[in-house]
Amino acid sequence: MKMIDLEKMTTEKQNEKSMELDTMTFKEALELMNEEDKHVINAVKDVIPQIEAAVDKTVKNFKRGGRLIYCGAGTSGRLGVLDASECPPTFGTSSELVVGLMAGGNEAFTNAVEGIEDSRAEGEKDLKKLNLSNKDTVIGLAASGRTPYVLGALAYANKVKASTISISCNKNSEIGQLSGINIEAVVGPEVLTGSTRLKAGTAQKLILNMISTVSMVGMGKVFKNLMVDVQSTNKKLQERSIRIVQLGAECPRDKAKKALEKCDYNVKLAIVSILLNIDKNLAEKTLENSEMYVRKALIDKK
Repeated sequence: MKMIDLEKMTTEKQNEKSMELDTMTFKEALELMNEEDKHVINAVKDVIPQIEAAVDKTVKNFKRGGRLIYCGAGTSGRLGVLDASECPPTFGTSSELVVGLMAGGNEAFTNAVEGIEDSRAEGEKDLKKLNLSNKDTVIGLAASGRTPYVLGALAYANKVKASTISISCNKNSEIGQLSGINIEAVVGPEVLTGSTRLKAGTAQKLILNMISTVSMVGMGKVFKNLMVDVQSTNKKLQERSIRIVQLGAECPRDKAKKALEKCDYNVKLAIVSILLNIDKNLAEKTLENSEMYVRKALIDKK
């Protein structure tokens, strides 16, 4: 890549406010970073219409039996893997529903794998391993908007007619030109020139939080603002499950705990069984008839 191309990218420009970063006191540097981070919120706010479109597409594809697949390299790739890995414990999804692909594989999560992100073929190859279909949603992540690995993945996704979304931090990005939905959160030059793990990384993390969380709301994984499909896989999560049932069913702790035990620690079943005063089996049938949406189950039974 020619230097002139990098100079055109906002993510590669020098931040005029931090030109003397190496002479600042620790406090001055920290205050500057905090001030610069405020730009991230507005940059993400500006692209909410595109994020909404991404959520809508993701939910529609989930309901068709599709998956959400993140593809990225470096910090962007790690953020995708992180978001995907948090979906099963938070929302009770299978590990296949939301998948994070990173250039270089698992090894690259903690150690740089040189050259892999420069290969378009690797992006295509990783998606082929997943047997990508036209029901799936592929999100390409690249702060620069030009990572070859991501470009290769999106090009292949388009070939199989999967839904494509891009998230970058530069205008007129290359990955945006390959995507059906183009999200470009321009956060401005980094305090540390070119270090896109900073503001750009924060913006991408926020956007991924929004897409995965609101998509799961759309799939009935949330009642009120509660994680009703949380998996009680350890003592902390068992306690959280009890608390969620308490809040969702507006009942005392003892009642919530007993209902959970009767429902094999299935939070949704416990809430529905308490609120409708029915047993586990009838709660299961009621939820199944309501497509596993708690609020719909409660309304349908009234």
